[in-house]
Amino acid sequence: MNIEARALSFRYRDHVALDRVSLALAPGEMIGLIGPNGAGKTTLARALAGLAPPSSGEVYYDDRPTREMDREIRARRVAYLAQSGGADWPLSVAAIVELGRLPHRRAFAAPDARDAAAVARALAAAELVELKDRPLRELSGGERARALLARALAVEADWLIADEPVAALDPLHQLRTMELLRTEAARGAGVVAVLHDLTLAVRFCDRLIVLSRGRVLADGRPSVLTPEVVAAAYGVEAYAGEHEGERFVLPWRVKG
Repeated sequence: MNIEARALSFRYRDHVALDRVSLALAPGEMIGLIGPNGAGKTTLARALAGLAPPSSGEVYYDDRPTREMDREIRARRVAYLAQSGGADWPLSVAAIVELGRLPHRRAFAAPDARDAAAVARALAAAELVELKDRPLRELSGGERARALLARALAVEADWLIADEPVAALDPLHQLRTMELLRTEAARGAGVVAVLHDLTLAVRFCDRLIVLSRGRVLADGRPSVLTPEVVAAAYGVEAYAGEHEGERFVLPWRVKG
């Protein structure tokens, strides 16, 4: 399923969160949304997931406006992982992950074998099998974040849109989560991830969309993230280099 945003604008009173943003996204890619705080990344991610009606413009799934689609259909086509990851529910990890299967079931219907298989795959992918019977509220912040990612994976949607999926994770699980998201894209799904770590974005994403002040500053292969673009977007000087044949970008000092 292709996703297209046409001239999206979001205004909140006197604040313009997005200003006439147009994008075309195809499955099979891992796309990083990057930019400074307040650039419009979360607003754009929610709009692409069909969760936030724009002030003007439209989001299309395969040329069909999302506003014309049933919420249940959208929920099967696009899984959304919210930024906060906050949850204090008295449910086990497995029960939380199983909630990702709700868009595939009739109301009040019990989980079937397909649901159980999808939950098992998601638990394994997020390395949560040993924690599946633990109450979510007993887990660390990073473990909760992985459980909520597993819930999104269990949807097995055409697209996974994740808002800061590695923000609460230690370096090991940051790398494993980025590898997991790349695997999702490799299997043919589309992945959009809001990211703040520039090196993770450059290393793992196929495409980067850099937002600044509600507009697209740069869009293209990871090489688009040059020190000049970093300076324009973030107001910092960056150091770019290579290690083991892979590029990295490090914010180095405040731009003078």
